[in-house]
Amino acid sequence: MYRTLLLLLLAGFWSCNSETPEAAETQAEPRVSSTYVPSTFAQDDRRQQIESIRMKLHQLFADYAKDRNIPGIAYGVVVDDELVIDSAVGVINREQEIAATTESSFRIASMTKSFTAMAIMKLMEDGRIALGDPVADYIPEMSELVYPTNDAPVITIENLLTMTAGFPEDNPWGDRQLDEPDSMLTNLILSGISFSNPPGFAFEYSNTGYAILGMIVSRVSGMPYQEYITTRILQPLGMSETYWEYEAVPAEQLAIGYRPESLEIEPMLHDGAFGAMGGLITSISDFSKYVSFHLSAWPPRTAADDGPVKRSSLRKMHQPQFVRLIPNATDWNDVPCPVLSGYGFGLGISENCAGTRRISHGGALPGFGSNYVFYPDLGIGIMAFCNLTYTTPWPYPEILKLLFDELDLQPRQVGTADILTTRRDQIVEMITSWDAGLEQQILAENFYLDEPRDPRMEKINALLTEAGPIQSVSDVRAINQLRGAFDLNAERDTLRVFFTLSPEADPKVQRLNVNR
Repeated sequence: MYRTLLLLLLAGFWSCNSETPEAAETQAEPRVSSTYVPSTFAQDDRRQQIESIRMKLHQLFADYAKDRNIPGIAYGVVVDDELVIDSAVGVINREQEIAATTESSFRIASMTKSFTAMAIMKLMEDGRIALGDPVADYIPEMSELVYPTNDAPVITIENLLTMTAGFPEDNPWGDRQLDEPDSMLTNLILSGISFSNPPGFAFEYSNTGYAILGMIVSRVSGMPYQEYITTRILQPLGMSETYWEYEAVPAEQLAIGYRPESLEIEPMLHDGAFGAMGGLITSISDFSKYVSFHLSAWPPRTAADDGPVKRSSLRKMHQPQFVRLIPNATDWNDVPCPVLSGYGFGLGISENCAGTRRISHGGALPGFGSNYVFYPDLGIGIMAFCNLTYTTPWPYPEILKLLFDELDLQPRQVGTADILTTRRDQIVEMITSWDAGLEQQILAENFYLDEPRDPRMEKINALLTEAGPIQSVSDVRAINQLRGAFDLNAERDTLRVFFTLSPEADPKVQRLNVNR
């Protein structure tokens, strides 16, 4: 009893102190190169392509809602920072026959998690926390936990973000905890949380972990996590129609949730301690701003970085942990296509056999279902909300067929740095003249140590002789800022040239391959 009281006193002391934290040490801004070339679209007609499927997309949603007896669905498609398609089908209130619109407010359940993760990133940027910090540093009650093994590491903030704290999957139970008070969460921790795995050992989806993250945000910031997220994230993004408490939503705007089959009203839970894992209520119009903000993190570039969190923090959120192979996955046409999948910070991340990277999250609570997906390399995001318990809000495979079979959406191409073009020209000159002075100028010190000059020159000369006179040289196909490939189009053949440059201030050719 004494120990419990001491922990509660420590928690209160921390909360009071966190209202006036010491300012984080000012760090010098890093020096920035003027030569970095970001990825770009070779031909950018994405908006026109997306606009062209407007009617087909609407029909897909209308048919889907009808087939599954879903009262209402609102959906949208963003391209970069523009909501290109926004529409809705059905109703948000069957009793009053209020039509669904993109301004209708739906509870988005677990799609809330990335907002909580973003709040953590904001606190990290401000020097208030570090991702590797033990959670008990901020929630002293966590020191009471009984770990499953004596070699288990203590739970860190990053464990909670990536759902690797060792807590069990708790979707059915967690969904009913939304409106519980802060005292319930504190008592849950003090009474002991059961582990399904040691921390850091495996991924397992945990709503409880994200509720604890909300507690960290509250204690470190000195204000309720809802207020912190609203003032630090929602308001800067212009999300003025996003709410935590359903009673704050205008009645004509609030989507009523319904139970499957009977379509009886599903009573909504009030906001509470577990809202950090699934409590937000928003509209397609508002949420599209959030998706666009995530898309704005790509590609890395030198430009104004004045969002609620830095672009680098968003990209950190987009990095998967505990990546696993799904060997039996199929694509939207049911064709085998293995997928790599992992979990970042409040977001699921995957990459399929075609190299298409997808970042997404779903949400499901009694009365509601929601989902969003964005493709950072395409600059496109899709979102949909519905008001039927635990229901997927969209015909996802059919939407993917529209996007990837009917349209010709191409990802950004890696930018070609000037040094790659310069070295390409010098490589062509070198292998056609073998000028010792030029070689000394552009080759790294390892080049002829790895393969002596004479045999290397003999091999390349033989290829050039067989191919015939060079008629043209292709542009560099950049792999990154210091690696690329190009073609030598000769009279009788095409030679493929690959090269990679050294990390020196004046990057030199450290590897060169010439092949047919």
